[in-house]
Amino acid sequence: MPANLPPDYFEAEKRYRAAKTPREKIACLEQMLTIMPKHKGTDKLRADLRRRISKLKDASRSKKSVGKRDSAFHIDKEGAGQVPVLGPANVGKSALVAALTNASPQVADFPNTTWQPTPGMMPVGDIQIQLIDTPPLDREYVEPELMDLIRRADLILLVVDLQTDPMQQLEDTTAMLDEFRIVPLRLKERYAGQPGLTFIPFLVLANKNDDHRSDENFEILCELLEDDWPMLSVSATTGRNLETLKQMVTARLEIIRVYSKAPGKDPDTNTPFVLKKGSTVADFAGKVHQDFVKNLKMARVWGQSVFDGQKVQRDHVLHDGDVVELRL
Repeated sequence: MPANLPPDYFEAEKRYRAAKTPREKIACLEQMLTIMPKHKGTDKLRADLRRRISKLKDASRSKKSVGKRDSAFHIDKEGAGQVPVLGPANVGKSALVAALTNASPQVADFPNTTWQPTPGMMPVGDIQIQLIDTPPLDREYVEPELMDLIRRADLILLVVDLQTDPMQQLEDTTAMLDEFRIVPLRLKERYAGQPGLTFIPFLVLANKNDDHRSDENFEILCELLEDDWPMLSVSATTGRNLETLKQMVTARLEIIRVYSKAPGKDPDTNTPFVLKKGSTVADFAGKVHQDFVKNLKMARVWGQSVFDGQKVQRDHVLHDGDVVELRL
């Protein structure tokens, strides 16, 4: 039996999808229940709406009883950047995180095995980058705190399954993020003048490209995409292109490694300081110790843009691999 839902119902549904807080979502769902006609054709839909309301209320009660620091979705940033791994169910997010990091998320062939975020550290040379395995993005229910976690990210890895309609998965995921005002950084000009948006760099991973036999699928996907998405085909199963992925993540984070050197000693090349591209000697000094920021008298730099041991000013822009000696 058809549901025959009135136009007011779809207006309330639209407001529900745009709502940002659990309270707003609950109000919209309750309004949808009130508007919906009662007959056999709507029984299943009414039960689904009640289930969503119950989940949102449970989540709200949990927030009140558990401090934000105790929330599984509040993960302190570690390493050179925080990078959540997003996508629909069963695209291989957990398998990728397990292959790239020291984390051990549950990996299975059936969907929805990840219910809360799981962080892990991905080594890239002498630095580490924090990846976070996340619950699948599902229109039926979205944990509000997951969106807060995504907004704090330095980069988003968006995973699709190359073997199962990756185009539709990409469109659905980006549309959902757009509803929560999370937009790829490369499209910032397109959204000029629109307030309340969070712009984050994206990198799309076409997973399950296990060998050359599926390369054609990846080529077709790239041809079908209208926008110029930054994209890489990978395989969590065979490890294909995972080393390339590490380098692309590092590049898109736009970070540099700078090494410290004490006067009269060799540089410490084991533990670099990680800075954003365009950082200066003054920024580096602040990373080392605040006393250097206030009392810095001079600095010497060894690197590609200077001759060895060149004296530089506080505003000298540093480059990846530079060695800096600070003197008070």
